Formats: sequence, structure tokens, C-alpha cells
Amino acid sequence: MPQQRAAAPVRGTERSAARRAELIAIGRALFADTSYDALSMDDIARQAQVAKGLIYYYFRSKRGYYLAIIQDSVADLVAFAAGGLRLPAVDRVHRTIDGYLRYAEHHQAAYRTIVSGGVGFDAEVHAIRDGVREAIITTIAEGAYGRGDISPLARMGLLSWVCSVEGATLDWIDRPRLSRDTMRELLVKTLGGALRAIEELDPAHPAPPPARRDG
Repeated sequence: MPQQRAAAPVRGTERSAARRAELIAIGRALFADTSYDALSMDDIARQAQVAKGLIYYYFRSKRGYYLAIIQDSVADLVAFAAGGLRLPAVDRVHRTIDGYLRYAEHHQAAYRTIVSGGVGFDAEVHAIRDGVREAIITTIAEGAYGRGDISPLARMGLLSWVCSVEGATLDWIDRPRLSRDTMRELLVKTLGGALRAIEELDPAHPAPPPARRDG
């Protein structure tokens, strides 16, 4: 009997987690192409068809809600980028860059917020952005060198490339004159240049051989 009563809070916790996840999914759809300032809490509640108090209950504020949405979106991006562990190094790099571009293409408002730091200086959004950068650097390093622990010079070389990718991707989603495939191949080739520059200055980090294309 006592065991049956103890199970109730667990079910309540599961329902609460499911409700929170549902609100985040709704928020991701709302903010997919709409900036933070363009939606008030009243707008969000009305479009989500929920009571405004429910959003406050789970997230305390509009900013807390938005940060939870961004963190959830970033988790998807990082999980996809870190996937393909069994793929050859070159294929894994292609997968990482393609996933990055897909995310930026389909979540433009969130992507702009992540890489630009939001409106003004928001330390928490900057921390999220820095986390994305480090995750991408680690994924590229593991694909290129077979390990994530790299020298400061190698890390700086990859960070420089990631920062250039952010600027290029922002321009691409604003003016999509290139296909995603073309954009991906361009970024892969510029990464090759960065890896060769790293190797020249730090021979302990040799660049992987270029990809071989059949046909």
C-alpha cells in the first residue's frame, strides 16, 4: 500500500515534465521566424492557446521561457552535430556542417539570437553561444584528429573558422543565393584550409587527407 501512494508524485513529475516539454515545443514553433521582442507574453499565450500563468509557472518570465527554448534548440543542434560517430572522418565533418546549416535555415530567429548574443548583452545567451562553439570545435577536432583534446593553437584555428562560419551563415540565411549543398561544400573547403594552416604551425595536428569523390 505505501508503495502505491509513493508512485503518485512520480507520475505527477512525469506529467509536469511532459507539459514543460510541450510548452517548449510550442515556443520553438512560435519563435522559429519571429524575434524575441516581436512577441509579448499575451501574444505567446494566445497563440499557444494556454493561460499566461502556466508559462510563468514553468519558466517564471518571458526571458526564462525564451532561454529554455534556445537551450532546447541548441541541444538538438549539438546532438545532431555529435552524431555519426561510426562515419569516416570526412563524412562526419560533412554531416556536422550540413546539420549546422539545416538548423540555421529552419530556425533563423533562434540562430540569429544564438550567434549575435541576443538584444544588448545577455550573459546567458552568450554562454549558450560559447557552448555551441565549443561543441562544434570538439566535433570537428574528433573528426579531423580523432580526439577532442587539442593544442591551444589548433583550438584557436578551429575557433577562427567557426566564427567565420557564423558570419557567413548569417549572410546566407538573409540572402540565400547559394543552395545548402553549395554552402556546405564551400565551408568544408575553407575548413580544409584552416586545418592545413594548423598543421603548418603545429605539426602535431596533421590535416586529414582531402575527401575522395567517386565518379
